[in-house]
Amino acid sequence: MGEATRRSFIKGGALALLSFGSMPRFLVRAAHASVAAGPPRVLIAIFQRGAVDGLSMVVPHGEAAYYAARPGIAIARPVAGKSDTAIDLDGHFGLHPALAPLKPFWDARRLALVHACGSPDSSRSHFDAQDYMESGTPGVKSTPDGWLARGIRATATGRPSPFRAVAMGPRLPRILSGEPDAIAIGSVKDFDVAVGPASSTIDARRGFESMYEQTVPDLLHGTGRGTFEAIKVLRAANPAQIAPAPGVEYPKGPFGERLATIAQLIKAGVGLEVAFADVGGWDTHVAQGNEQGVLAARLAQFAEALVALDRDLGDRMENVVVLTMSEFGRTVRENGNRGTDHGHGNAMFVLGGRASGGRVHGRWPGLRPEQLFEGRDLAVTTDFRSLFAEVATRHLGVPITAPLFPGFAVDPTRYPGVLRA
Repeated sequence: MGEATRRSFIKGGALALLSFGSMPRFLVRAAHASVAAGPPRVLIAIFQRGAVDGLSMVVPHGEAAYYAARPGIAIARPVAGKSDTAIDLDGHFGLHPALAPLKPFWDARRLALVHACGSPDSSRSHFDAQDYMESGTPGVKSTPDGWLARGIRATATGRPSPFRAVAMGPRLPRILSGEPDAIAIGSVKDFDVAVGPASSTIDARRGFESMYEQTVPDLLHGTGRGTFEAIKVLRAANPAQIAPAPGVEYPKGPFGERLATIAQLIKAGVGLEVAFADVGGWDTHVAQGNEQGVLAARLAQFAEALVALDRDLGDRMENVVVLTMSEFGRTVRENGNRGTDHGHGNAMFVLGGRASGGRVHGRWPGLRPEQLFEGRDLAVTTDFRSLFAEVATRHLGVPITAPLFPGFAVDPTRYPGVLRA
């Protein structure tokens, strides 16, 4: 094949919309195997980067100490019939009023909460704490891979797919580093597919042609082959043509778009098992607000996106678990700028058909001065690794004996109980 002819093939053939009839045989077999095995369980992990204020997100309105520590930014105690107060959950905890769209999930026992959850490491550095949470090794910076990558490697699958693990964004996050089959994708409309570590990110629109210029062994192994397979599967499934369910509208902005893309991939049946998305804007040192303000606006968008995802997926949510996380919480006391500083314990959400919902899980340590961590923060009573391990083993099927968290023994008796057995 001459150079001009090959380039014409690449641009006109390889980038054309592919039908199953034009797919390679191994991809056809993979697609049929996935259909035959039924819908896989999917984990959607969401990282709230910047340390969301869990005490405003899940309000301990039964604690007098909460109101004493936050005279300007505390969320008002629940008042029946009022929409600008905390939404009571169990007489002690309540949701921020901006999270009102999530209350039906709680009532249906499809939303579980874990409070006072976090890392045993006391770092208040965003960078370090995020690294520890994504690597799953608090206090250890030398860990080469992420805990979700280890979990994926530990699970055998009958659904060979280049879309087992997908991160939404331009590069793989720390949590999926070390998993050679994980990919990052910006948008199914643009086919910006990236594989491998951040340093080897490939824009598929530019990189597809260059891969054909590699030798055959390079094309059939490692990064090149993974990108090639992903593009073929993505174009064959054509998830960009899958519209949200009638009446579903995702909020504008990157987070809403990322969840919409995840829903497209799930509905397209490309074999997705783990999806990762992050959302920033939670570092509220100044003018945090209470029932209204900067934090309230972020929480409202967060809730709207989760509701849109749930409605879009419909019955598929029975096989989906959404897990939220944030590197640490914020100080119990408000600061002089009517905001909060870097803290310790936090609140995390588990949403889905298998959630043991309608409960705030974990032991509540209290907010009186003598109960605080280092005299200033919500103490951690649930190690985040116990929560993540429960989701990984009970939902994804990761063996309890797998090296999910080096140096930490996975013990089901320490699970917070967020999933139904």
